[in-house]
Amino acid sequence: MSYDFSTLPRRAHHGSAKWEAMARKVPDLSPEVVPLSVADMEFVPAPPITKALKDYLDEQPLGYPAPTEEFYDACTGWQSRRHGWEPDKTSLVNTPGVVPAIYTAVRTLTEPRDGVIIQPPVYYPFARAIRDNGRTVVESPLCRELTQDGGLAYSMDFEGLEELVKDPANTMLVLCSPHNPVGRVWSAVELRRLLDICVAHDVIIVADEIHDDLVMPGYKHSALMRVAEGGEYDRLVICTAPSKTFNITGIQSAQIFITDEELRRRFRRGLAEIGTDSLNSLAYVATTAAYTARDEWLDELVAVIWSNYQLLRGMVERYLPDVRIAPLEGTYLAWLDFRAWGMTDRELEDFMEGEASVFAEGGYLFGTGGEGFVRLNLACPREVLESALERLVYATNQRARPCERDDR
Repeated sequence: MSYDFSTLPRRAHHGSAKWEAMARKVPDLSPEVVPLSVADMEFVPAPPITKALKDYLDEQPLGYPAPTEEFYDACTGWQSRRHGWEPDKTSLVNTPGVVPAIYTAVRTLTEPRDGVIIQPPVYYPFARAIRDNGRTVVESPLCRELTQDGGLAYSMDFEGLEELVKDPANTMLVLCSPHNPVGRVWSAVELRRLLDICVAHDVIIVADEIHDDLVMPGYKHSALMRVAEGGEYDRLVICTAPSKTFNITGIQSAQIFITDEELRRRFRRGLAEIGTDSLNSLAYVATTAAYTARDEWLDELVAVIWSNYQLLRGMVERYLPDVRIAPLEGTYLAWLDFRAWGMTDRELEDFMEGEASVFAEGGYLFGTGGEGFVRLNLACPREVLESALERLVYATNQRARPCERDDR
């Protein structure tokens, strides 16, 4: 490989959210334990972005920033080159993140007590954004089935969704595409059906496409705006960002595409009301560098994540046969089903962290359908993942041994 995906950055005690959270839980952990929870990566930064930031800091003061034409060309060009649709620059609105964008969309494009539909288990800030803005969370849970090989398969409940959107009180749907945490990459056919349902009842769709570049071999992300390319429906808010793709969440940069002028006007006004209608200097620099870099770094990253997923799957099938794994189509987040162990969510979390020293995300955080599951971050050096899985297998065996002795 041309790039370094084996060096573990030194993030402990350097202000990383997940590292600090782990240290608060267990202050005296072994240095070899790496958190596999919050969705950022344990890789060194992409060299083109690091270089662009260093060059800027060497040459420029950190004054009041403004986006350049190069920035807009980079953002729209990336969508065209990687995802096959041509955004109009006028439709682009910058925000400091996708989550702030979802909060703003819910607050400005719906009315108090309106119903906003989500598809759990799903990224938990969706429900928070709805509740925090005085709207009503309306759930259309994903359908979960067992596959012939004992795995898991997720799909949208289109019949149930159609019943929900018929209710005029439900005015918005927040879509996760690719889906976090179950790892589905929705097909163009599925998204077309979703669009048709929402078009028929004038429901706004807010699409979180932050993982759109992190798609595994054999799958293809279908940008919702491309699926809707006929232009018959533009009540869409498309949320994109370089943050997951290039591991620059701390830069706080997201690009929101809203083609409907009235929706965009209301959204912009909502941002201006709370003073978040621009990015900082380094966000413009890093975003431009990310979206104009060659594709090799990203291609190698996806290969590393896919290899890590294969490692996980192999070890689970061999040593933890009662645990099921959802197929990883997109994101770098594995979704593991521990329900066969018969533990409560609290017991499972205590076991993972207290006995196995594996710090992941409890599935219950993602709402209905997440109970008994764990989300595991695969964006780390292979040795880190291997060590975590070995600890999990060892702790599982240690817990089983007393039972085996009692049965003799």
